[in-house]
Amino acid sequence: MLPFTTLSDDKIILRPFELTDTPVLHQAVHESLADLKPWMSWAYDEYSEKDALDFITLTRAGWSNGSLFAFCIIDANTGELLGGCSISHIHPVYYFCNLGYWVRTSRCGQGIAGRAALLVGRFAFEKIGLIRAEIVVAMGNEASIKVAKKIGAHYEGILLNRMVIGGQIKDAEMFSLLPSDFGLIARL
Repeated sequence: MLPFTTLSDDKIILRPFELTDTPVLHQAVHESLADLKPWMSWAYDEYSEKDALDFITLTRAGWSNGSLFAFCIIDANTGELLGGCSISHIHPVYYFCNLGYWVRTSRCGQGIAGRAALLVGRFAFEKIGLIRAEIVVAMGNEASIKVAKKIGAHYEGILLNRMVIGGQIKDAEMFSLLPSDFGLIARL
C-alpha cells in the first residue's frame, strides 16, 4: 500500500481527495456540467453532494487497496479546487493504467490538466511501477485531445466502440505515456 501522497509544481498541488472536499467538489462539478456531461459518464444534472462524498470515499478506499489513485487538483496560490486527475483500471498482469483528468470550466485553457497529467504520469511510473499510462478520449472531446497532444502523449489511433457515455456507444482516441517520456526506464 502506498501512503497518501502529495505532488506539486509551481502552479498546482495534487493530493488525495479528502472528505472535507465534498461541498467544493460538488460545486466544481455543477459549474462544469455543460462541459463534462458529453464526455464523462459520472457527470449528470442531478449530481449531488452525496455523489461527491461517495466518490471521495471510493477514491480513498481505492488508494488504500492500490486499485485507484485519484488526486484533487488545487491551485498552489489560492487553494481553489480546480478538478481531478487519476490513475484507474490498473492492470495487475500487464502493468498499465488509465490516466484521466478534468478541470472546472472557469479554469480551463490554463494548462492545468496537462500539468496534472504529467505529475500523475510520473507518479504512475516511479511509485506504482507501471510501464504504460493510457489516455482514452471520446471522439470529439477536443479539449482532452488537445491536452494529450500538448503533453506529448503518443497517439495510437482510434478504438471502435470503446466507451459508453450517457447511454451512447462512443469511439475513442488512444494516447499513451511511457516511462521513457520522463527519462525513466520501464522496470518490472
